[in-house]
Amino acid sequence: MIELNNRKYTCPVDVTLGLIGGKWKILILSHLHQFGDRSFSQIRDNLPGVSEKMLIQQLKEMCVSNLVEKKILSAKPYRVEYFLTDFGRTLRPLYEFMSKWGIDYLKQNNIDYLKDQHLYK
Repeated sequence: MIELNNRKYTCPVDVTLGLIGGKWKILILSHLHQFGDRSFSQIRDNLPGVSEKMLIQQLKEMCVSNLVEKKILSAKPYRVEYFLTDFGRTLRPLYEFMSKWGIDYLKQNNIDYLKDQHLYK
């Protein structure tokens, strides 16, 4: 058993999933990897189906885990940008592998993902 930050994990894979697991975190990280610094609304607009509450929660957790940082652009109106930390960028091979794997899977199933590229902002 591995104990870290008051949580118990079964193995290193469990630790990794604890940091990036769930439906939205890996998508947020991948989005920031692909597009760079993004505002909250830009991230939200690229993730159809995510609620504002869930997005806020996921971003806060990733800031605590040092995967993402928040830069305050202005106080009034309150504007922030999120970006990957150096530590968050170390997950680059994972984003790239998952993307390539997904593309290969779509091709095997005769799905042309390129026709829907306009969905990616």
